[in-house]
Amino acid sequence: MSASEFVRVEIGLDGGQILSMLVTPASAETLQSALHTGAAGALSLEAEDGSIQLVLTRVLYAKRFARESRVGFGE
Repeated sequence: MSASEFVRVEIGLDGGQILSMLVTPASAETLQSALHTGAAGALSLEAEDGSIQLVLTRVLYAKRFARESRVGFGE
């Protein structure tokens, strides 16, 4: 997959850490749905650089960016 096929998400955890990563659109939808329904347990996200296991009870917020912004000239 190319970088343009990923969505940037930012996830705030209860210890103060913030994760910012590029995930597949399906993973972003799954995360949003799990948080919306108040699901417990762990969730697997497919990111640009591998799979990430996220414990949902530790998540304080998640932000999904509309598109990846880049500095510089267009492709």
